[in-house]
Amino acid sequence: MSITSKEVQRIAELAHLEFSPGELERFVGQFQRILDYFEQLQQVDTEGVEPTYHGLAEIPDEGAVRPDRTRPSLAPEAVLEGAPKARKGYFRVPRVIE
Repeated sequence: MSITSKEVQRIAELAHLEFSPGELERFVGQFQRILDYFEQLQQVDTEGVEPTYHGLAEIPDEGAVRPDRTRPSLAPEAVLEGAPKARKGYFRVPRVIE
């Protein structure tokens, strides 16, 4: 499978990235090497190889992880005491959206 500069440009647009023409061509080459490696991996014989699984699969159900339980949290006033700015029970932060 080969990748085109048009496809890389589309990926860049989806990620809200802008590339110069030189950067775009460099990324085409890098993406192509990644795809070539995936094709190489597809050719590996995995016949008879046991699938991997989550490490917790071997732990018995009892004691595998701690049970969830509620416990008291800090009072809102105590949390806001350490805030640089607070108002009406909320943190004040700089505006990030115009």
